[in-house]
Amino acid sequence: MFNLIRNPRALAARIAALLALVWLAACQPGPMGNSGQKIDSSAPVKVALLVPSGSGNAGDETLARALQNAANLAIQDLKGTRIDLQVYNTAGNPQQAAAMATKAADEGAKVILGPVYAQSANAAGLAVASRNINVLAFSNNTNVAGGNVFVLGPTFQNTANRLVSFAARQGKQRIMVVHEQTTAGEIGAQAIQTAIARSGASLAGVASYPFSQQGVVDATPQIASRVKSGDVDALFLTADTAGALPLLTQLMGEQGVTPQTTQYIGLTRWDIPPATLSLPGTQGGWFAEPDPALQQQFVSRYTAAYGQAPHPIAGLAYDGVAAIGALVKSGNPNALTKQGLTQRSGFVGVNGVFRLLPDGTNERALAVAQVRNGQAVVIDPAPRNFGGFGF
Repeated sequence: MFNLIRNPRALAARIAALLALVWLAACQPGPMGNSGQKIDSSAPVKVALLVPSGSGNAGDETLARALQNAANLAIQDLKGTRIDLQVYNTAGNPQQAAAMATKAADEGAKVILGPVYAQSANAAGLAVASRNINVLAFSNNTNVAGGNVFVLGPTFQNTANRLVSFAARQGKQRIMVVHEQTTAGEIGAQAIQTAIARSGASLAGVASYPFSQQGVVDATPQIASRVKSGDVDALFLTADTAGALPLLTQLMGEQGVTPQTTQYIGLTRWDIPPATLSLPGTQGGWFAEPDPALQQQFVSRYTAAYGQAPHPIAGLAYDGVAAIGALVKSGNPNALTKQGLTQRSGFVGVNGVFRLLPDGTNERALAVAQVRNGQAVVIDPAPRNFGGFGF
């Protein structure tokens, strides 16, 4: 069953590509206080959109087109708020991202939306930090957040906060963390432990396994033994379907640990790909997702406009434009400063409400879903506003 990681090196390369938005590097964002460009709302506000077109990679071209399409949909919804959106191609590399950010600044951009990859976001932020321009990147790598760089992508910390808070309310107070020995696995595990400490739940242990088939096979008996010791209410797993999740859940079940005996919680989306929902080991497990009704509305609208479904992160471009448009509409000349961008009420995006935090990360309203008979069933809806919501 676990032929997905029969070749660990090949899998590692594939996972690295899939997680490029997340953990490319630990970078240092540019220093910046409560800064940002002042705007004149009586004139169109120039916004730079940095996309990964020009790399020669077909995936980058598809992503670039989807981001631009979604941004244009958002502009159509602004109803009179004037945004002058200019597109710049980064070729998916940091040097060109920095060059395009500088060019955008030279051409009057008041804020930069994008780029996608973490190293490129860091480079763009550094390039324009001295120009007093904020960067709303499509990455979810919190290592590049801060200063003048904000990340729009869903973060491990936000997901962990939501799920641990829900678990604690359901009486699942003693949570054990199980993670792969990779950069993403380590950072995900730390996010879960931070969420546990914040929630008042207790950490029942931490276990890890090498990122290989044999590593999972060798580690599972010890993990199962720890769970069966009697003081573990829930297992919080960082694994995804492209990695260890299918084999790990299968072997844990064979050891007598299932979601029916110990609550499984997933840090990743267990509905992507949908085949994950049919795995015997995921039945009864919890994971977090954006409001599915709002997701479907965006997918339907995008598909009707462009003849195909959007890229999974295309909605981030819509969210960025929607946030900028809402701020510009206020008429506040400081709307695009750090103080304006981090307004506590947040913004309404295609996947629900979200807000940018002063440390450059974000908080997104998420639903908690449970896998039931091969379907994802929402058991705790995503909040629709930030009144009383937060972690």
